[in-house]
Amino acid sequence: MPSTPTPAPEDSSADASGKGRRTPTRAEQEAARRRPLVPDTKEAKAQARADLRQRQDRQRIGMANGEEKYLPVRDRGPQRRWVRDYVDAGWHVSEWIMALMVVVIVVSLIPNTLVAYWAFIGLWGFIAIAVIDMVFLGIRVNRRIAEKYGKDKRERGLAWYAAMRSLQMRFMRLPKPQVKRGQYPD
Repeated sequence: MPSTPTPAPEDSSADASGKGRRTPTRAEQEAARRRPLVPDTKEAKAQARADLRQRQDRQRIGMANGEEKYLPVRDRGPQRRWVRDYVDAGWHVSEWIMALMVVVIVVSLIPNTLVAYWAFIGLWGFIAIAVIDMVFLGIRVNRRIAEKYGKDKRERGLAWYAAMRSLQMRFMRLPKPQVKRGQYPD
């Protein structure tokens, strides 16, 4: 008959230095680590929404302030910044197109067709003047950018960028104007 090993006498000092609890089984350890792959708790969703809202607010504020890393690609770069500052420093006829369109819509509600007719004629005349102003603005911008950065280093589309920015009312422009009227860039 094979001999069975005799258990070692228990040492009272081992109990004092032990961890004081039993080792969990593998199944218990796996159960403790188990959690859903996609947390769907209300708290997790609320936290994710709050984080997203905070990031979006930071991006919106950064874009409004003209911080380069938050700007869309069409607004990035030193030449685009210079064009924005140049357009924001001046007065442009095209800024008033939206306001005039609202006035023409209100005037067209008057039952007198002659008044509405002349309001539309006036609007089209104003639009023609605004287009001419935008063309001259584009020419000035291209000339000044060529002087400042060099004709061969000038980005494409700056005249169109300036014209479209001048078409917006000053308080509606994004990124927000960083200069006051009359503060033309160097």
